[in-house]
Order: sequence, then C-alpha cells, then structure tokens
Amino acid sequence: MILDLQRFIAEEQPYWGELEAVLKRLETRAEERLTLEESRRFYYLYRRAASDLAQMQGFTAEPAIAQYLESLTARAYAEIHETRDKPYRLRPLTWFFETFPQTFRRHYQAFLVALAVTLGGCSFGAGVLYVSPETKAVLLPFSHLAGRPSERVAEEEQRTKDRMAGRKATFAAQLMQNNIRVSIMAMVLGITWALGTVVLLFFNGVILGVVTLDYVLSGESVFLAGWLLPHGVVEIPAILLAGQSGLVLGNALIGWGSAHRLRERLRLTTPDLVTLIGGVALLLVWAGIIEAFFSQYHGPALYLPKIAFGILEFGLLCAFLLRSGRVPSMESSHA
Repeated sequence: MILDLQRFIAEEQPYWGELEAVLKRLETRAEERLTLEESRRFYYLYRRAASDLAQMQGFTAEPAIAQYLESLTARAYAEIHETRDKPYRLRPLTWFFETFPQTFRRHYQAFLVALAVTLGGCSFGAGVLYVSPETKAVLLPFSHLAGRPSERVAEEEQRTKDRMAGRKATFAAQLMQNNIRVSIMAMVLGITWALGTVVLLFFNGVILGVVTLDYVLSGESVFLAGWLLPHGVVEIPAILLAGQSGLVLGNALIGWGSAHRLRERLRLTTPDLVTLIGGVALLLVWAGIIEAFFSQYHGPALYLPKIAFGILEFGLLCAFLLRSGRVPSMESSHA
C-alpha cells in the first residue's frame, strides 16, 4: 500500500496531540484519575498512535515524526500498565477550579432535570397564587414574607438605622448553616431513588414562584431583583447543584444503562458526590456573606448597583461551571 505521508500526518496529528494532552495531564497531576469513558478514549488513542507508528516504519523522510510517535506510545504504554499507587496530594485550588466544574459537566443532564423540576415548582406556585391569592399564607413558610410586598418595601426604604449592625457575621453563619443543611438533604434524599430530591426541589421552586409573582403583581419587581439577585444567583444554582448530586445518587441506585453492580456503581459515584456537595458548600458560604453584608440593604440608589452586581456574579458563575478546567481533548464529543 502506498502511503501519502503528508496527508497521513495531517490527518493523524490531532489524535497525537489529544493523546499528548491527556498524558501531560496524567503526568503532572499525581492524584488524577480518569473516568471509565476517558479511559476508553485514552486506550483508543494509544492503539491508534501505535498503529500509526507501525505504518511509519521504513519511512526515512520523517525520522523526527517516528521518534515522536515512539516516545508518545511508550509514555502511554507506561501509563496504561502502571501498577504503583500514585501519591495523593491535596490541591484545593485544582479541586475547586478544575475537578468541581468538570464533575458538574460530566453530570449535566442531572442538573438539567433538577432545573426542570424547580422551574415546574415555580410555575405551579405562581399559578396557584395567581388563581387563588388567599393561598399565599399556606404556600409561604416564612412569616416575614406573608405581608404585602409594598408595605415591606416602604418599610425597608424608610429605614435609617442599620438593623444588621453587630450581627452580620452571625446572620451570615445562620444562612450558611441552613442552606448547606438543605443542600445536604437534597443529596441524601437521593437514597429514595431520587424521589425525595425531586420533591424538595419542587417545593423550593413553589416558594420561589410564589415570592416572585407576589412582588411582581405588587409592582415591586425592581426591589425584588435588587434584593434577590446579589445572593440568589449563587444560592439558587447551588441548591440546583445539590439536587443534581441527589439525582446522580438516585441514578446510581437504580442503575439504568449500567452494567456494574450496585456496590461498584456507588463506589464510582461517591467521589463525584463528594465533589459536588463540597463545591455547593463553598458557593453557599459566598452567598451567605453577600446576603448578610449586601443584599439586606435597600434603597432606590442601591437597586441598580445590586442588580448589576448580581448579573456579573451570574455571568462569572456560568463561565466557571461551563469553562473552568475544560480539557478539550477529553470533554469534546469523540469521533
């Protein structure tokens, strides 16, 4: 068979580059572990590179390419047949900025389900309130939201004394504790084959829908945005991430589409659950600080800066979850 060498190299180089990127990732991070899908892709790239090396034998025109492939396949072979335990080093920044968003993206379908359930709850709560306004007291478990929104807005805007003076840190800690407890519950309820997680997400959606429509119908949309956006754009996605972890746990218990036994499914899923709920806890710490030190201050002059701050936060959070730690060779769709 006559080999068009230049065309061959041009077609195969992307695969060589992908394999080298994975090798660099494995060689520079001692704690790195590939998922099952990533391992299969890695083995495919290794076999392809080895086949390319065999086809290159006898071509003296490109000795550098042959040497490169020899080195590449040797490194890949060493990684595949490595049996020594690699030392684990705790790298908090690597974990948060790479492992956490990578784990989120790996289970993005569960996140979309959590989002859909929450939006369904929002629609249900808003619909019930719109049809029967008298149900507001039943739907809202918080007494400070039971009154008329316009009255609360007027009270907050006329307040001259800082009601949070001397207890911002305590209030922030209470918010963090409560939200983290709810998040852990959302994950733990995954042991009910995720039914409990779905109910919790739906109920949170109902509350959010009722509060939102209540303020919108009262003409206080700007106040609502200035109040909720600074902390809500982080807190609400964090709760959704917690729901995502509960759905992942439920799926591991059910085992749809998996050939592994229950014990193996749980073993494979546990690191991702710990990563997701750990990331959620950190996001909720930030949300608690913002709610206690920023969101609770109201006034027409503050609304626009607070809304702008919330939009900026949301953009950064989306970029973080969707792009941070991205390894194109491993996260792109494979041919």
